[in-house]
Amino acid sequence: MSRNLNLPFFPIPPDEYDQRYFGEVLRSYSTYMQNMQNPGEGRNTFTVFTNLQTDDSGLEIGSVFEHDGQLRVPVGNIPYVRGSSATGEIGKVTVIIS
Repeated sequence: MSRNLNLPFFPIPPDEYDQRYFGEVLRSYSTYMQNMQNPGEGRNTFTVFTNLQTDDSGLEIGSVFEHDGQLRVPVGNIPYVRGSSATGEIGKVTVIIS
């Protein structure tokens, strides 16, 4: 495993059903599931991202996407909506050089 997780202990089963054994297996399995669902800490010396989305549509907070050549992370108050664009114009300016 690459996340430095301690694997839980799964005891050797007895020949016959034993309630204590079953309880130990359930505790070990619960520990394993908690470890697997915890994203853990990430440390990388080299990472390659391929085929990234260009917007945050459908991504959870903390994911990564590419927008205008920059890696971005979705946050709740700054949307990068798929297919949006805008242009604008305010008045006209005439410059006369004499």
